[in-house]
Amino acid sequence: MGAGLVNAWLWAAVALLVMLPACLWVCMRHSALDALVALELASTITTLVLLALAQGYRRDPFMDLALVSALLSFAGALTFARFLERWV
Repeated sequence: MGAGLVNAWLWAAVALLVMLPACLWVCMRHSALDALVALELASTITTLVLLALAQGYRRDPFMDLALVSALLSFAGALTFARFLERWV
């Protein structure tokens, strides 16, 4: 136990998670188009974090979860863009 439990994949996941508050800040403080871009970036970061965790913990179900996250975030962004075009 001890030092061998945290590998490079887990450090990469933590480094990616540090970037999520910046996306949240852009979503809350900027225009709707900027918020859409920040939402897409946040979903990409979340998918990459899930992939890094899957590799770090050597768990295959996390890979499936990352795939589902990528597909649903793409569909969600398309829906958001569809509703956004009414206001812009």
